[in-house]
Amino acid sequence: MGFFSTVLGFFGFGFGTSIGLLIGYYLFIYRQSTDVKDPEIRPLVEHESDDPKSLQMLLTEIPQWVKYPDYDRVDWLNKFIENMWPYLDKAICKTVREIAKPIIAEQIPNYKIDSVEFEALSLGSLPPAFQGIKVYTTDEKDLIMELIMKWAGNPNVLIVANAFGLKATVQVVDLQVFAAPRITLKPLVPTFPCFANIYVSLMEKPHVDFGLKLFGADAMSIPGLYSFVQELIKDQVANMYLWPKVLDVQILDPAKAMRKPVGILSVKILRATKLQKKDLIGSSDPYVKLKLTEEKLSGKKTSVKHRNLNPEWNEEFNLVVKDPKSQALELQVYDWEKVGNHDKMGMNIIPLKDLTPDETKVMTVELLKTMDQNDTRNEKSRGQLEVELLYKHFKEDEVPKDEDLTSVEKAPEGTPAGGGLLVVIIHEAEDIEGKYHTNPAVRILFRGEEKKTKRIKKTRDPKWEEEFQFMLEEPPKNDKLHVEVFSTSKRSRMGLLHPKENLGYVLISLSDVVNNKRINEKYHLIDSKNGRIQIELQWRAST
Repeated sequence: MGFFSTVLGFFGFGFGTSIGLLIGYYLFIYRQSTDVKDPEIRPLVEHESDDPKSLQMLLTEIPQWVKYPDYDRVDWLNKFIENMWPYLDKAICKTVREIAKPIIAEQIPNYKIDSVEFEALSLGSLPPAFQGIKVYTTDEKDLIMELIMKWAGNPNVLIVANAFGLKATVQVVDLQVFAAPRITLKPLVPTFPCFANIYVSLMEKPHVDFGLKLFGADAMSIPGLYSFVQELIKDQVANMYLWPKVLDVQILDPAKAMRKPVGILSVKILRATKLQKKDLIGSSDPYVKLKLTEEKLSGKKTSVKHRNLNPEWNEEFNLVVKDPKSQALELQVYDWEKVGNHDKMGMNIIPLKDLTPDETKVMTVELLKTMDQNDTRNEKSRGQLEVELLYKHFKEDEVPKDEDLTSVEKAPEGTPAGGGLLVVIIHEAEDIEGKYHTNPAVRILFRGEEKKTKRIKKTRDPKWEEEFQFMLEEPPKNDKLHVEVFSTSKRSRMGLLHPKENLGYVLISLSDVVNNKRINEKYHLIDSKNGRIQIELQWRAST
């Protein structure tokens, strides 16, 4: 009887418990009042009299721009980061791998570990949020910002270590970081991105919280380990980057970024002799391209002398010099081709340190295949180029202002009075692609006149570096320039279905060119998915 009493008691307990849970659920859900009142909105200061602790808890969650008037809202920045986060995630992780790789390689021999690698590295899908920003105004050439950042992310960081024939996996999950970094951009320089260094300091100890899985198990559940790891990380980060200590990231070389013009180099291309024959008819169509090394601006070019192996130019050019001790004049002679790439006929350089200021010097240089002294191809004679050089060092009152550096050459003699010369330089394009073939060329349409570049075969990133000129009787303030990139098949004469294909176009208003004298920009091509083209425009007025 005792056995049956036990069994019946067990089932009675189970049945009674189930009935009790159902009745309780019914009473909790269905007996709640349906008369829901609107929330009561009261000023924060009234909470202090009711419950001081609740006010203290709320203050930690209130954004900085609410508590402090000198902090600004940055909703725009959060929206920007949210849209850019998939790309920032990949870029940041790539940088972390590059920075961590040499550090790991240097440290692991000290611990007798064979290897440590990132098996997975992702910051997850949740971007950080900035609760406010404060910007300091100083008299120095710098920009100081203080940000309040909170990040509760879902990263996937999986590290694999191999030692003594064993493999250990460590995974970081559920990361939380609350920090207040100060970011200083200095010095500010007139070269993009307009600052040379980034300095980062932490204004207070950061809050760092994360989960750690070792061999798939939660290592943070070990008594005492969680608080030890948290404090250790806070102390290590604070020792490295807590103000006044900084993390210094160099963006530009300040010495080069802040260089200003110190002189002007006048170059007169006189003549060339004994040039090589490049054309089938036994001649060449030479022209000279010249520029200063360490200079990003496009080079200058002489006119083309058709069918001449001993051409004379007598053309003058002025180049702005920033460092005569390190810069050199680079001279390259090309054979002009109506179709296809222009053939390089020879080159050489003249270091500016070999010139005496304010002294005219006529030099004859041998044209070489390359500037490699050990290249045996330089033993073959390619002709000579004669130039006249004059370097003038600026005096204190002669240093040009920044706006003078973008000035262009004057229009040539014979330009109509009140008019000028419109110069169009097609530099290059990128990410262009045709559906049937990609042999890009450029067509320029202006006032019924059409001009074309050479065709470059089988490339999505062509480089033309071709210049076109339009002589005008008046400034083109109300005109637009039509620039079209197209592709033609090399077998178009055989009656293919798609001999020509449009790869994108752009319409450029010329009013800005007339006002600014020179524009060099990249334009997104219309009717192209990702294509862009770099075009330089110059307006050389007659007066």
